[in-house]
Amino acid sequence: MICDLDNYKLLIQYDGTNYSGWQIQVDSTTIQQKITDAAEIILKEKINLIGSGRTDAGVHALGQVANFKTTKDLNIYRFKHSINAILPNDISILKIEKTTPEFHARFDAQRRSYLYFISKYKSPFYERYSYFCHNELNCELLNKLSKSLLGEKDFSSFARKNTDTKNKICNIYEAYWKNTSNLIVFKIEADRFLHGMVRTIIGTLLNALKNNFNNNYIEEIIGLRDREAAGEAVPAKGLFLYKVKY
Repeated sequence: MICDLDNYKLLIQYDGTNYSGWQIQVDSTTIQQKITDAAEIILKEKINLIGSGRTDAGVHALGQVANFKTTKDLNIYRFKHSINAILPNDISILKIEKTTPEFHARFDAQRRSYLYFISKYKSPFYERYSYFCHNELNCELLNKLSKSLLGEKDFSSFARKNTDTKNKICNIYEAYWKNTSNLIVFKIEADRFLHGMVRTIIGTLLNALKNNFNNNYIEEIIGLRDREAAGEAVPAKGLFLYKVKY
C-alpha cells in the first residue's frame, strides 16, 4: 500500500565545532545524522533528510535549510518541541513548516550566503566562532580586491583538488567586507559554492592584501584554474552558512 507523504521544511542553526560537517559519513558524527536520528525516534519511521548544501567540518550555520517527507501528519509545534528536546544543545530547529510535495531543499535553492568573522583581538568569547588575525585589515582595499570575484566564472582555483564536482562554474552576486567595533565581517552570496571555496577565497584575499597585490592577482588566479595558485584556506571556525534563498 502506497501512502501519501507530507513534506516538511526545517530552518536549522548549529555550532559545527564538534562535527565532521553536515553530511552523513561512516564512523563520523555529523549534523545530518543527529537530526535524522532524532526525527526517526519521534516518527518511528525512516526519513531522508535533505540539506540545502554541505557544510564542512567545523563550519557553523545560522540558517541551514532542510526538508524531509513522512507519512505522519505532524503537529508542528509538538514535533519542534520534541526534536529540540532530543537534539544536543549545539543543534537547534528554529522553524518547521509544511511545504509543497515538490520542494527540494538543495535543488530549489537559488542563492546561498555565508558570513566569515575575523576578530581584531584575542578573546575567549570569540575564539570558537572567529579567526583571530594579527594583521590590521583594510576593508576598503579588501572590497576593491573582492570585485574581481563577482559574476559567473570558473572557480576551480578555489575548490579542493579532490572534489568530485565537475562543474566549477559559480555566479557570485555579492562579496564585501565590513569593519565593526570588534570584528571584521565578510559576506559572500552566490548561486552555489564549491567544496572549500569560501575559506580559500578569504585566504587568497588576505594574502593579496598582505603582499599589496592588486586585482590582476585575483583575476590571474581565477584564470589559472589551479588550486595551487590560490592562497591557504582560513580556519573553518569563523565561517557561518547565513541564508538560503528560494
